[in-house]
Amino acid sequence: MRVPILTYHSNNVAGNDYASNDHVALASDLRTIARAGLRIVPLHRVVAALLGEIDASEVDGAVAITFDDGSWFDWHDIEHPTLGLQQGFAGILRAFARETGAPAHATSFVIVSPDARATLDVTCLAGRGWWDDAWWPLAQREGVIAIESHSWDHNHDTLPTTAQREQRKGTFTAIDSYGDADAQIRQAADWLDAHLAPHRATLFAYPYGESNAYLREEYLPRFAPEHRLRAAFGTAPAPVTRTSERWNLPRHVCGQHWRSPQEFEQLLRESR
Repeated sequence: MRVPILTYHSNNVAGNDYASNDHVALASDLRTIARAGLRIVPLHRVVAALLGEIDASEVDGAVAITFDDGSWFDWHDIEHPTLGLQQGFAGILRAFARETGAPAHATSFVIVSPDARATLDVTCLAGRGWWDDAWWPLAQREGVIAIESHSWDHNHDTLPTTAQREQRKGTFTAIDSYGDADAQIRQAADWLDAHLAPHRATLFAYPYGESNAYLREEYLPRFAPEHRLRAAFGTAPAPVTRTSERWNLPRHVCGQHWRSPQEFEQLLRESR
């Protein structure tokens, strides 16, 4: 079992070429995956194989795709203020499926707090209301993008206040107590479960890819009946294998671990 998890950020639109635009990169990479003879499987199937619930052969020769943050750019085609029309990640997946006849699926790890997203829409995007959650139930019903948790408020440094007791922002390593972890992780799962029923949130991606020993070794394994998660993901650049750490599974990040089609092809070769 060696399954690379590929991560894209739809907010990464700094230009219109591969290196500066995750939409361009995703469209290119999907075709590279197909040429390599690899399948795209839902992330929850990879977790099921890791936990021994399904045979590992079901994810052999496969990759899984994830998105982080959960803005409109995941779902909608948006006219960028300076760079023109950007096709949403969902549209890119649909076009690939039509073109190849192969299933295309991704998991979007979303920032859950509505208040946090409203602020981040101003501080991190263009302040045009591009970070609401109206599309999340639509995505769940269609099935091309699954919605999972990227924490309550990302402990983001541009927010006036976060669910961190001492207001140490800009890092998820500061989430090191039961109260902080419960506010960031269980509260987010509760909100998603309430608003996306009958879907239940079961997967979590650490903001910034950062975790700590308390989260990995205490909160997530010990309090699973409360937060109800099955696995968590960091950003170590490696494939998921049978020996991967359940509460810190690796993911490759576009723009960080590969920056060109050639580097992506090499990543796929090395992951097999």
